[in-house]
Amino acid sequence: MAEPSAAEHRWLQAAQDFTRRALPAHEGPGAPEAAPLLDAVLRCLRSAGGGDLPLGYSFISISDLQHQQRVPCCSHLTWSTNEFKEWARQGEAALPMQSTLPRTYLILVGYLTDRRQENKEELVDGCLYVKDNTGIIPCELLHFELEWLESLFLFPSWSYIPQTNKSAAGYLEILLDPVPVYLLKKVPDSIPVICQASAKTLLTSRSPWKKRSKLTVAGELTRCSSLLCIHHKTFFFLFLKCCVSAVWVPVLVQKPSQLAWHHTLQLGRRYAITGLSLTSLKKSGQKTFVTSDSSCLLPCCAEQLKAQSLDSAWQGESTQSSSLESAEQLSDILELRLEEERPRSTKESKIISYVGFVTKILNIQAGLFLLDNKVCLCLAYQQLLNSARGLRPGACVELIDVHLLQKPLVSFPFIVLGACLSSTIVLKSFSRLSTPYQPPASSGNLYLELLFRYNLGMPLYLWLVSLLETFEERFSCFFGHCHKLLHSTHRNPGAAEKFLVPLLQAVVPDREEARDIYSEILDRIHQCPLQKYSTLNPPCQAPSLSAVCQVAEQKSWEGFSPSQLLSPLEEQHMVTQELNRRLAWSYCTFSAGSFQPRLILLGVLRVSSRSSTLQLQDKTSMLPCVISNRDGSPFAHTALIGSLLQVETYQLIVERFLRTDFPSWEHLANLEHVREKKHSVYVQFYYEDVKVLRAAGQIQESLGRGNSSSLRKNDGGSLTSELETPEAKMLKLEDPKPDTHRDENCQGRQSSSRTQSCVSHLFLVTQKEGLMLRNYQLPRKDDGEGQELQRSFQATVLWLGRPRLWSHPREIRNLPELEESGCDGEEDITQQQALLLFMGKSLRWFHFLHLDGLYRFIVPHCLDLEVFDKLCFPPVPVKFLSKSSCPLCLPVQDTWHLQHVTWISCLPEVSALLPWAFTGDLEISLELAQKTISTECLVDETVLNFIRERMLGFTFSCLRVNLGRKHLTARSVLTGMDQKISSIPEVLSNSFTGSLASFCGKIVERTLCASPKTEKPPVTFSLQKQKGSLLASEHTVKLSVSAAPGSPVGLEVYIASTYLQHLWSLLPGATILFQNLERKISRFCNVYCIYIASSCVSIISLPASPLPFPSTPAGEDSSPSLVFLSSLQPHLQSLPQARILCHLSCVLTLSLQWVCSFCSSIFKEGRCTRHSPPCPSNTGVRQASARVVVEDGTGDALVLCRNQHVAAMLGLNLLEWEALQNCVQSRGSVFIQHGEATGTGWVEEPEDPIACYLRSLCRSPLICRPILLDFNLDRKPSKILQPAPLQLRNFRCDEMEFVSQVGPRLSLVCLNVKEVEQDTLSYLNSKRMRTSSQC
Repeated sequence: MAEPSAAEHRWLQAAQDFTRRALPAHEGPGAPEAAPLLDAVLRCLRSAGGGDLPLGYSFISISDLQHQQRVPCCSHLTWSTNEFKEWARQGEAALPMQSTLPRTYLILVGYLTDRRQENKEELVDGCLYVKDNTGIIPCELLHFELEWLESLFLFPSWSYIPQTNKSAAGYLEILLDPVPVYLLKKVPDSIPVICQASAKTLLTSRSPWKKRSKLTVAGELTRCSSLLCIHHKTFFFLFLKCCVSAVWVPVLVQKPSQLAWHHTLQLGRRYAITGLSLTSLKKSGQKTFVTSDSSCLLPCCAEQLKAQSLDSAWQGESTQSSSLESAEQLSDILELRLEEERPRSTKESKIISYVGFVTKILNIQAGLFLLDNKVCLCLAYQQLLNSARGLRPGACVELIDVHLLQKPLVSFPFIVLGACLSSTIVLKSFSRLSTPYQPPASSGNLYLELLFRYNLGMPLYLWLVSLLETFEERFSCFFGHCHKLLHSTHRNPGAAEKFLVPLLQAVVPDREEARDIYSEILDRIHQCPLQKYSTLNPPCQAPSLSAVCQVAEQKSWEGFSPSQLLSPLEEQHMVTQELNRRLAWSYCTFSAGSFQPRLILLGVLRVSSRSSTLQLQDKTSMLPCVISNRDGSPFAHTALIGSLLQVETYQLIVERFLRTDFPSWEHLANLEHVREKKHSVYVQFYYEDVKVLRAAGQIQESLGRGNSSSLRKNDGGSLTSELETPEAKMLKLEDPKPDTHRDENCQGRQSSSRTQSCVSHLFLVTQKEGLMLRNYQLPRKDDGEGQELQRSFQATVLWLGRPRLWSHPREIRNLPELEESGCDGEEDITQQQALLLFMGKSLRWFHFLHLDGLYRFIVPHCLDLEVFDKLCFPPVPVKFLSKSSCPLCLPVQDTWHLQHVTWISCLPEVSALLPWAFTGDLEISLELAQKTISTECLVDETVLNFIRERMLGFTFSCLRVNLGRKHLTARSVLTGMDQKISSIPEVLSNSFTGSLASFCGKIVERTLCASPKTEKPPVTFSLQKQKGSLLASEHTVKLSVSAAPGSPVGLEVYIASTYLQHLWSLLPGATILFQNLERKISRFCNVYCIYIASSCVSIISLPASPLPFPSTPAGEDSSPSLVFLSSLQPHLQSLPQARILCHLSCVLTLSLQWVCSFCSSIFKEGRCTRHSPPCPSNTGVRQASARVVVEDGTGDALVLCRNQHVAAMLGLNLLEWEALQNCVQSRGSVFIQHGEATGTGWVEEPEDPIACYLRSLCRSPLICRPILLDFNLDRKPSKILQPAPLQLRNFRCDEMEFVSQVGPRLSLVCLNVKEVEQDTLSYLNSKRMRTSSQC
């Protein structure tokens, strides 16, 4: 024999080292030494390789394979390169988009085991492993023999598949049968068995049996259940059928040493099982054979069987014959019975067998796989085969006795094959593709937990999977890991469980009986959750926020027509500018029920520091939101930032913005005139309708629980805040980048390791201004020019107490600033006021900061108590600074955190002081304060002096008393006098003297109007174009605001479009708190307000759902109240709409004209009459107006009628009115006036037949009739009425003449005219008389 080469020598040396290190010594009689073990391995290698040693391969141990191999690979010891390429090509043909397994040149030698030799029976799970001295790894084989257990093998062809989780080990796929290193033991030739008919008799007999008797049963394997692990006990059932009859018997295998049988059993083959005994299941009472410790599984054929009578096995047992129908007959009978009983909506699944390739893993945790790109395999109803090892894309599986369900869920695209406990899943071939292994969760699998808890059918389970998949995909990025999102405990359910359980309880109100797995496996008449089903329409959906915005946008424009936004009677009389302005801004609203199925909103509440809007966020998008409280208090729950919210009651608003150039109403159907369409989507809801699925402190690591947004008293009597701890607020709200500009004052005293200490300061908000661009330029080192304006807002606050140092944010509780025993006289209280400037990232606090709120600033990682003082600077040069009127400015830093503590009205001692707190009289207030507290309690003189000095600008709002110490502490809470909330009647009153007004009201109507020509745009907006403004700058929004629903008192508020990008939910029906609006009086003596730079609005309550149509005033009464003209005199400023029963006396003026839709000049004979410059328009609009006099017996009034109301006043029907308008078109205009109407500037044409007709019509007694007139007061009369005394006027009735005192004639605007029938007239007259007598 030739000497080995150097390479072969090195290879042999490595083989010897591997054998000594990795291979355990063979145990048993005649065990070889270490050297013979190496010889046996080399002999096996030469046999497999055709006599030569594979010098190109290297040995690898189990440990090295697990720790060094990070990607899937395969090794084929006996294959040539061409054979491997052909094998890989066939794998790529199955799934072209996937790559095949890369080939490695490794030799794997080890023992096959089921781990039962390790003396740890609890570890025996029925799986097979390959082990050596270095480690152990799970493996999967397509063919297995029991005699292979605990034997040493060479594995010539295998694949290693690591887990997707790199920290965990993978498993082996044994592609070819392993080669034994030593000879294996033989199988016995003949065994005595009992016939199946006799065995079946034992199962059905009620006679007692001898428990000590053991028997052997043989037959053809017809069915084998999957391995089941219940209550830490692993077992499976197999069924043997008699070779000459249809009789079959069940055998329960549960001994740890026999679980490996599951891998060697093959359907259709014959086996004999020894050492069986009969047992009865505790729960169901069913009888079955069970294996014992001495039982053996042996393959057999007919000639090997040696019959054994029943008597020899069980002496004294009585036998009983049993007859069974064939499977076909049972199926027919069952189907006929079900067809008679089931409702039409319920279908029965078909049981089939199927062979296919796994093309995709849909959801490994839910047990869903895609076969052949068209069939979904669901393995959730039986435990996954060997933890789904081998079920990778590209693997071939055979499904036996699975349920076929067609369209179980409307939205599910695939046919479903569901495997129950009676189904069998056989792996036919392994995948050749390089796809990783995704192991299912062994515990905490929420999919399976909810499936078994509620015993769900396939339709509900697929719906559950879709909800949970979407939930996990959308929010796993916020939680860091999906395990945290799905993790639940018995007492602390996770976010996903909080979301899903109420939905499942709603659709499964009556919890069905628990699943009986033994009956499902053993009963001849099969019953399982997959047997019956009905196609499910999902009761609700929770799509991503991007999908929500998309579907809302689609629904808002679906079937949209511009004519929908206009009244049919008004659009015909609008000129181009007014028509297109009315179309420029509209909205539509949707609720959860507007979508099919019902739409549930889920999102993490964040605040954008760029736009300063509250947002619901998920992985896909963000949705701006407006949150309000049902009790009318502003939303200020800072603890909610970063929390995962669920909202089912909401209003989804789509604001639509159009840029159009319609010439007239006749062109509205032509959408070519729509030049641009934009929209914005946001949602509004109440805080009380929010369900917190996961709090902010749970999302971020190591954030504890703390306080909520209200204060209560604990058992000790001290104040306790129920907010989340401030540590929970220290979240990455939007920008996750670390802040590089942290305040130096907060870093100077820090150690190298970041301290957990923080500094806090309590304050009260006394004034807040709106968010907009301001010319704030903070002090900078470089004096660069051309700096952009800062988007900012500011608030005036009062510091309460001094800054406090805390060792950890979670220690911040209660209100120690208000619990101090007193105030030393040296404290300079006049410096307690500050002007906070919010810019940059601190803009995120805009929606949380509100008037009369107690807040706390928290500076994290800070030890400097003077941090607030060091950052303050005067707003004006020091020589102009006045301490009494100019508070110091404090720019709020990006890293500071805001905590809402409570409202000033919620403090326990405030209610006793409120009666005198807002009287406005200093001396009376102080006197009442002292009497209210106690005669023994002395007010600190410093506080009283300060109050006297500042009473012109502030009221003494609250004093907290410490009765136990007999003195008044110096925690003075001051609120601004200019921030007094007035009522709308007070604002309208002539006695109102302030230039700024703050009031609360409900929006009745929202319209766009042209900006006043005399007003210039704000300077801040003229310098820089506003981003995000969707309305043109020439528009102004007019809000008609009422004091209360149905109240006759109203006020108009004007807001320039440039301010609107920061104002949300200005919708009809919403209740708004307007602060610091400028009060103005028009030349007609009408009071109105405009939104200015210092103004601010807060949403108090949302519109009622559903919202009214945008063009219809919200809250408008369909039947206005019936009034007298004499009763209107005191209410000239406050009556928006009313109704009178009156008599039409005469028509003073009547004007019919056609005007150019573009320039409003007279339009005659099809063209505009303007010549300088010439107008190119060829579209005219008809307009009509009339002034009539009406009286109701208590007074008379001048009524202005326009357009369609003119025809109603003249008593013309639609055809007559249209004919009259057509006649006017050729003339351009017609004007008629009565003798009393002078100074109008119009000239009649006496020879015109149309004018003659109208003149005779106006003077006809036919139009002088009783009418029912709906009206409002003319806010812009042609002549400004001055207060005048009552005058004597003569009235004649037949031959009688009366004299009465009457006031000046009122100016009204007609809103509607109705003819009055005789019966109606009598009823209304009697009603009016009763009302008059009561007055």
